Amino acid sequence: MNRRLTNLLTALPVTAALVAPPVLACTSMLVSKGATADGATFITYAADAHELYGELYFTPARRHAPGAMRDIIEWDTGKFLGRIPQPAATYSVVGNMNEHQLSIGESTFGGREELEGPAGIIDYGSLMYIALERAKTAREAIQVMTTLVAEHGYASTGESFSIADPKEAWLLEMIGKGKGEKGAVWVARKLPDGYLSAHANQSRIGTFPQNEKQTTFYSPDVISFARAKGWFKGADKDFNFAETYNPIDFGGQRFSEARVWSIFRRAAPSMKLGAEYADGAAPQKRLPLWVKPDKKLSVQDTMALMRDHFTGTPLDMTKDVGAGPYAAPYRWRPMTWELDGKQYVHERAISTQQTGFSFVAQMRDWLPAPIGGVLWFGVDDTFTTVYTPMYAGIRQVPRNFAQGVASRGEFSWDSSFWVFNWVSNQAYGRWSDMVNDVQKEQGALEGQFLADQADIEKRAQEQFKRSPEEARQYLTDYSLQQGEKVHTRWRKLGETLLVKYIDGNVRDEMGKVNHPKFQEAWYRRIVQENGKALQMPAKPAEPAAAPAPAPAPAQKPAPKPTVAPAP
Repeated sequence: MNRRLTNLLTALPVTAALVAPPVLACTSMLVSKGATADGATFITYAADAHELYGELYFTPARRHAPGAMRDIIEWDTGKFLGRIPQPAATYSVVGNMNEHQLSIGESTFGGREELEGPAGIIDYGSLMYIALERAKTAREAIQVMTTLVAEHGYASTGESFSIADPKEAWLLEMIGKGKGEKGAVWVARKLPDGYLSAHANQSRIGTFPQNEKQTTFYSPDVISFARAKGWFKGADKDFNFAETYNPIDFGGQRFSEARVWSIFRRAAPSMKLGAEYADGAAPQKRLPLWVKPDKKLSVQDTMALMRDHFTGTPLDMTKDVGAGPYAAPYRWRPMTWELDGKQYVHERAISTQQTGFSFVAQMRDWLPAPIGGVLWFGVDDTFTTVYTPMYAGIRQVPRNFAQGVASRGEFSWDSSFWVFNWVSNQAYGRWSDMVNDVQKEQGALEGQFLADQADIEKRAQEQFKRSPEEARQYLTDYSLQQGEKVHTRWRKLGETLLVKYIDGNVRDEMGKVNHPKFQEAWYRRIVQENGKALQMPAKPAEPAAAPAPAPAPAQKPAPKPTVAPAP
């Protein structure tokens, strides 16, 4: 999401002075065909922002009359920015995937403050959704997006875009030219086959080949503009986009690159990428732009990579007192805080309570496009969501996910966003116990979707041969049913959790109420903080029992009289 990012820390230690509180949002991953178990391409996206309501957008395909115009509404604010001409026809779009399996995600890196407020009407959110309406492939999408900002100007700060179709995955980074300047400077790079990449609010494209037209595109003034501003003076071959337009600092590494590091370390453990790439102590220690995973990734593996709390690393949030008695890997905002004149930070993991929606996009070139594209969609926190299959060719989306059902400011039982938040906010308070119940239900639903996928698609292909529209309707019905199923099951889960854990009790499967103890480590912390006041007095010693009287000495029997023998 586009939230203004500034330099967070002016020095390297965690206690260094903060320039501004961080507001960091969105994580995205790209996986090329050669790095996936089934030969698909994947991208992922977690749309994170405190005020974001999670919903599944749907735009039907349309034909437009000559002279038709499209309104540009800023995605973040809802502000009207202007109008642009419509093409003769546009494609249907389900969330962030269109009917041709083209998918797009993003994260905002902000960049140099001097480049804020460029002259233009196309914000980053509009760029994504207009490209999905007008392009069939990733290369076409890059052309649409860069042409739009050249013609109509850019209206956002620095942005990284994940763009993929069934054959290719591309990373596009773009930043405006500042006040009074129209257009943007940008670079796009194609992922090598067999590799994955990721970005999370920090520009990641460094130096790039300038003569490889099949793998790298860039604006003609990307280097000359930096020279004119005095930000670059070396040879063209040494030009580094990220270092020039979004120089990294402590915050860029600790809050942003740390999420990329956690994806890389889990996908490619053989690389042994240590915490020095993430803890902010050495911002000059940069991660590669992409890595080769140790094994090819399935859809389920990719979902798991988007569920991360730095577990088992030096950034693990379950290990200090902030985790509470139930080892919660969450810290409420603000992420930076001061105590006794020193500044401190909380970690920013991929899985966060502030996610509005997320997805894993699966795109396969050997299937008809309406069948081959699956947007595995979920609302709220990636760790507690259920990724539900929404096919590229569907004509409608489930009402519980749809726009206009509810809003951020008003609870509704009809909205999956609110139902999932109800469940996760219960779980946050008793995490180490409740997360097991949540993951059991999550695993059952996602596992069934994945197990059924081959049969569903086989039937859809059979119908597609007879009638593509018949196949689309079949997949629409299926996607609607699964969305409704998830909504119903999750509401039931919330009811079950409330009954099972009400008032600190825990009911077992037989309904018996138990009172499990906290972990011993938590009791020790309580004792360290306030043990003297809480300690019960020692039990008084039992009075010593009076010694039993000594037994009377046994009396000897009286001697028998001696009877003299008869004379």
